Amino acid sequence: MTERLTTGNRHLDDVLNGGLAKSSINLIVGVPGSGKTILSQQIAFSNGTKEHPALYLSTLSEPLDKIVRYGEGFRFFDRSALLDGRVIYQDVGPVLGQHGLDEVVVSIDRFLKDLQPSVVVIDSFRVFSFFAHDITMFRQFLYELTRRFTASAATSIWNAPYTRAQALDTAEFAVADGIIALDIKQFAAREVRSLQVLKLRGSGYWSGEHAYRISNEGFSVFPRLSTSVVSASDAAGSPRSRTGIAAVDQLLDEGGYWSGAATLVAGPSGVGKTLLGLHYLHGGAKTGEPGIMATFNESEPELAAIVSRFGWSMADDGIHVFHRSVVGLQIDEWAYELLDLAANTGAKRIVIDSLLDLMAVSEDPARFREWMAAMAARCMQSGIGLMLLIETPDLFRVERTSDDGISHIANNVVLLQYLQDGPKLDRGIAVLKTRAVSHEPAIYRFDITEQGVVLRDVVSGRGPSA
Repeated sequence: MTERLTTGNRHLDDVLNGGLAKSSINLIVGVPGSGKTILSQQIAFSNGTKEHPALYLSTLSEPLDKIVRYGEGFRFFDRSALLDGRVIYQDVGPVLGQHGLDEVVVSIDRFLKDLQPSVVVIDSFRVFSFFAHDITMFRQFLYELTRRFTASAATSIWNAPYTRAQALDTAEFAVADGIIALDIKQFAAREVRSLQVLKLRGSGYWSGEHAYRISNEGFSVFPRLSTSVVSASDAAGSPRSRTGIAAVDQLLDEGGYWSGAATLVAGPSGVGKTLLGLHYLHGGAKTGEPGIMATFNESEPELAAIVSRFGWSMADDGIHVFHRSVVGLQIDEWAYELLDLAANTGAKRIVIDSLLDLMAVSEDPARFREWMAAMAARCMQSGIGLMLLIETPDLFRVERTSDDGISHIANNVVLLQYLQDGPKLDRGIAVLKTRAVSHEPAIYRFDITEQGVVLRDVVSGRGPSA
């Protein structure tokens, strides 16, 4: 089994099937400002030891003191590692400028023998091509350098400011064992950073584009949310979870949803979708099933003010609020943060209020459907009931729950709508769809009282049993 070196970020290690392969040659490419230097320094500080230090070599692209100075702003940067020799910075720019490529090979060969480093970073590697008279000379330089790295135990990282398309045509592409491409994309006024593994010789990896963020914590990756599909039949025999509204439980074969089901609650503004979600969470808390309200609009104090009208409290044991602004939101990052909170709190119920906010920050409708299916499957596999709230544009006679195929992903669909009876405006609820649970397809009027949602008479079909 191939030994691995950590990148300093567990999610990126997952994308790389455990991290960078030991003794491999890796090319990190990307436009200027995409984070190549930050990621490389993070890898260096995560792997350098006194016996086998991490060696960081700058060339003529950026002064060494500037690289170090800006690196100090990140949490991974440990000045004691420089003092005790776990991380060593060296500038080979003067050697390159005065003596050319051959002397650079000699210098690197000396470093490999004298220091026996675990990691060697060359930043930037592209500069070397400018000192070759022709492609033949550059390929000879690559061959000599590759031969020395292959003979050593060092894992090398070569940074180069290539775009993904440019990297495919470079000589470095052919000799590299692993290639990581960084990119910055613009969607309207939003800037999205994406990482993709283009090559990882002798190893599997997570394909596709993955979001990443650069912060004081360093270089953090949020893999594209994907998972195996779980069928409804896998959960048909699982325990049932009460909805928090006794009358609605009666409509659902007297038992509520099965655990791990994804439920879509659709309806116009102000009809009671958030209140239905709060019923679900507080009902779960009473039966020992902790829950999370993931919201983009109401903060925890605002939610507390809402539930106080019904004698509830957001401070109750088993209730957690996950509030984030949609400004600058990246949905994969948001998903991993939510799933981590669910794991840490033992949550068995999650309410997302609302899906329209997530759709608004998603760059691609097709990608959003894939993301939503993966999110529902992740929750199902963990036995977490997922309730998704979505606003519909129609107040009366709602004709569709969503325009993005989300109802197909949900195991249950509950529709809320307004009912007009002369000058009076009532609220109505109907269970449109359930999987692995029988239900009564009828519309009921309901009121919002001090007890929360209370069902009244049936509009069509027979009403709930007494």
